[in-house]
Amino acid sequence: MAIGASSAQAGEETDTTERGHPSQLRRRLGRSDLRAVPEARRELRELLRHWGKPGRSEIAELLTSELVTNALVHTDHEAVLTAVVGPGQLRVEVRDFVGRRPRVCAPDTGDGTHGRGMVLVDSLADAWGVQPHEVGKSVWFELDAEAA
Repeated sequence: MAIGASSAQAGEETDTTERGHPSQLRRRLGRSDLRAVPEARRELRELLRHWGKPGRSEIAELLTSELVTNALVHTDHEAVLTAVVGPGQLRVEVRDFVGRRPRVCAPDTGDGTHGRGMVLVDSLADAWGVQPHEVGKSVWFELDAEAA
């Protein structure tokens, strides 16, 4: 696998496959920088341009934006987004530096749009979980390219 950093900006790394298509995205997310959410979606969309059945990349974008938003809103720290496209599968993880685990809970109907992120991840991802680290954690999800 070769490193193809020509389209990467500061704080980003992009790996490419032998055919020249990106296979990995790694991006640092600034503390409380919610502008990173649409930027992460755009970069993931570019990464997934040639990946999966119709609709799979849109689900990946939605779930990625939920994980990025949670990391930036609920931790008050920087975070790191990593997305890896493998044979038939996508894995996205967001690493933050706070040990508190996310909770999947039914959103309060009077709470507007808050509280639905992990419910979406739980219902739409093929697999997801939390990996604790010495400092902080990674919240990840996986999607199969061909799933319906």
